[in-house]
Amino acid sequence: MAIQQETALDETDRRLIELLRANGRLPAAKLAAMLGVSRGTVQNRIDRLVGARIIAGFTIRLRSDVETGLVRAQIALEVRSSDIKPVVAQLKRLPEAVRIYSTNGRWDLVAEIQTRDLAGLDAVITRIRQVPGVSHSETSIYLTEL
Repeated sequence: MAIQQETALDETDRRLIELLRANGRLPAAKLAAMLGVSRGTVQNRIDRLVGARIIAGFTIRLRSDVETGLVRAQIALEVRSSDIKPVVAQLKRLPEAVRIYSTNGRWDLVAEIQTRDLAGLDAVITRIRQVPGVSHSETSIYLTEL
């Protein structure tokens, strides 16, 4: 279904999404001027993209040095093919798993993890490794954003 929705995007939708990714606080009037369309067109497109769940939400990003007290890491997982959906469902239940990606190559899934401290990270890694279907994992702690 997501593939069908993505193919329905035209060039204006793609440019709008690119602008919002760069600065989600741009006013509709400014977006309209940048895209060469009316303000109403921009608002309608945003409403349509949100309604179709192409835009899943709006958020802010902080510099990594501002997010003090957070330990961030990624855990790459090898999962038996028949267990991908149940493993993803288990990962989505973990509040520390802020993003989950399917991948190609050696690893089947990659989860971005955020915890308050190393002990919390260790506990989450242990829980993830105990999920049925997870056969191998590798964790990398993020040190500095460049």
